[in-house]
Amino acid sequence: MLLYEQIQSNKRKTIVIVAFFIVFVIAVGSTLTYIMAGDFVTGAIFTTVFATIYAGIILMSSTKVVMSMNHAKEIKSKNENPFLWNSVENLAMVARIPMPRVFIINDPSPNAFATGTSPKNGAVAVTTGLLERLNREEVEGVLAHEVAHIKNFDIRLATIALALVSVVAIISDLGSRMIFYARGGRDKKQHPAVLIIALVLLVLSPLIASLIKLAISRNREYLADASATELTRNPNALASALEKITGVATPVREASSASASLYFADPLKKKMAGLMSTHPPAEERIKRLRQM
Repeated sequence: MLLYEQIQSNKRKTIVIVAFFIVFVIAVGSTLTYIMAGDFVTGAIFTTVFATIYAGIILMSSTKVVMSMNHAKEIKSKNENPFLWNSVENLAMVARIPMPRVFIINDPSPNAFATGTSPKNGAVAVTTGLLERLNREEVEGVLAHEVAHIKNFDIRLATIALALVSVVAIISDLGSRMIFYARGGRDKKQHPAVLIIALVLLVLSPLIASLIKLAISRNREYLADASATELTRNPNALASALEKITGVATPVREASSASASLYFADPLKKKMAGLMSTHPPAEERIKRLRQM
């Protein structure tokens, strides 16, 4: 029952995050036109239209975009990799979701990730390093973790966050360029204090949006670990896999920084802690798994 409640909580968080990001993106756009001409409304209208179209495109093609970013090649039949195909198929059956599409990334660093916006269009990608360096139980543990992300709708939350962070970055960059090249056109009715706040918001907006995305990413990993244990009944295998993966210092060279938060463990090997980390501490995750 607790797990069911956590899944429902994830769905509710998706709605809250989308609503918050929409307001945030509109605020960023409004500050741009206020800085340029003392007008909040024009920026709000333009940003609403732009964000809706852009986020919609990203969400509809999220799997294709993310897999392309990470140079992943799809496996379309069991014959191409029987063990990987059968493992994903069996875990999907246990999780009671449609079988996700399966991809392989040609990279020696062990890692994996899931993407998509719902169990109906989920996809799992693993590196060749994961298949070569981990034993069967450990690989199955990692795959269970990724299937759990799909089942729990975590990937929808992460994909939406990724899309909207991109919108904020585009608007902020556009605004910075417009301000730099602007010549006149400032409205005398602009209040100095409001103008300063607007400038600060415009400059810091990409950082704020990224911090929100990273916080979402860290929180979702603990739930996926617990859900994976429900699927495999083998928390020690997942803990062992996490130890091996985080013990490899070589980053996933094919990984896109924009999608780093989707991976099982930090693919960039930045070893960051706190607000700027894409993942919770591996030590804490391993500790929780060993206690299950």
